[in-house]
Amino acid sequence: MTALVVWDVFCPVVDNFGDIGVCWRLSRQLAVEYRIAVRLWVDDLKVARRLIPGLDPEAGCQQIEGVEIRHWSVPLPSIEPGQVVISAFAGNLPDVFLQAMAGRDPKPVWINLEYFSAEAWVADCHGLPSPHPRFPLTQFFFFPGLGVDSGGAIREADYPVRRAAFAAEDFWAQLALPERPPNELRVSLFSYENKGLGELLRAWAEGETPVTCLVPEGRVLPGLAAEFGVSGLRAGDQLLRDQLVVRILPFVEQRKYDELLWACDLNFVRGEDSFVRAQCAEAPFVWQIYVQDEDVHLEKLRAFLGWYQKGLDPAIAGAVSDFWLAWNRGDGIAATWPAFCAALPALKAHAGAWAEQLLDGGDLVARLVQFCKLKLE
Repeated sequence: MTALVVWDVFCPVVDNFGDIGVCWRLSRQLAVEYRIAVRLWVDDLKVARRLIPGLDPEAGCQQIEGVEIRHWSVPLPSIEPGQVVISAFAGNLPDVFLQAMAGRDPKPVWINLEYFSAEAWVADCHGLPSPHPRFPLTQFFFFPGLGVDSGGAIREADYPVRRAAFAAEDFWAQLALPERPPNELRVSLFSYENKGLGELLRAWAEGETPVTCLVPEGRVLPGLAAEFGVSGLRAGDQLLRDQLVVRILPFVEQRKYDELLWACDLNFVRGEDSFVRAQCAEAPFVWQIYVQDEDVHLEKLRAFLGWYQKGLDPAIAGAVSDFWLAWNRGDGIAATWPAFCAALPALKAHAGAWAEQLLDGGDLVARLVQFCKLKLE
């Protein structure tokens, strides 16, 4: 792809880490695997710093891991757009940049990168053009998702090698965790605020199975502190209640987060980036989807479950649906946890097959590069 000199990726930080998480993985993969010059425009560098080690939130322009990271400031600096422009997650590009795009000959390939979706209509909308109402520009919708008619999911070329070389024992040793007691369940919890959190913690504490819950720093900490009656929590803190041990981890960069997902028996994930990584991790997981008005998000959740549950025993599939919906509604968690917990061995066996199925949709970056290459020719 020698003709592609520069790609501009615009990332509005809407959902704390999911949006920048996807855009950073995408930009890094474009730069490393395809030798594409990438300018990643981020409107909140302070949030991005949590995911990108070495990022200076005060610098307007900096180079990290082959990616040029620029502050998406207002007004935007005058700059010539690249051959490809990606507007992530329905972010509105500044008029000054749209005018510059319209003045280019040939016009840039303009991609509207959407959220991952398993809904049936995605196959009909993926790749469709949409003319801009004011400028002589056309954007193309690109939907990450499942199956060959979607944009696929991000997975770096070195992911299988890293996964195969991973040793959970070394990972636990780095965290100074003691040797696992018999039948212990190790869980990672990365979630939004959830009114059902206390119900989940009580189910774990009062259950028959010892649970160690690993919680990276994030939005769930205030709720967790309130449930345990402490004034605040930070990395290194530990909470104990009957069968439950909760350990607070520092917020980790993406490759370390992958390792946390690989090491745990069950992963609670949220939003966008961690959701896709949990699917790749070959371990059972629970997805907390970003809340939308009129419970539209639950329709998206059910659409994904319709794919994910294929091939599962009906009782196992029912346990998954019941618990996922309870967690997303924040109610009914204690009643649905025992069946879901009992289903974990079957879900572990299912997880490997699901990770392979996810690849049937292809790697998102590879599909994106091919799509843009055809448009540029």
